[in-house]
Amino acid sequence: MLNLKVKRQKYKEYIKYLLFMILIKYLYLYLNSNNMLAANYTEFRTELKKYMDEVEDNHETLIIKRGAGKGAVMISLNEYNAIMETMHLLSSKKNAERLYASIEQMKEGKVVHHNLIEVK
Repeated sequence: MLNLKVKRQKYKEYIKYLLFMILIKYLYLYLNSNNMLAANYTEFRTELKKYMDEVEDNHETLIIKRGAGKGAVMISLNEYNAIMETMHLLSSKKNAERLYASIEQMKEGKVVHHNLIEVK
């Protein structure tokens, strides 16, 4: 019984690690790209529609700054859904391992090409 508890705990730690890595990768990609806006709370409140349109239409990430180092991040619903889907796909250790193995195979050039079949 103790062995099962240890395995569950390790699995939970592994999932937390994977989710953390996804978050880090997301932040790295978006914070190091040109797709980031920043506004203080007053600017954001005054021009809410403009900022929401920018986030939604141009896949921008908006940093909303507040006093004392506080703040928030706004991303589009599509971006959020993509993050949630990725977290779901990686929530199973077995599925995560398959996905990472597939990515490695693709990087090594181990891919199979198929011709598309035209439907008439």
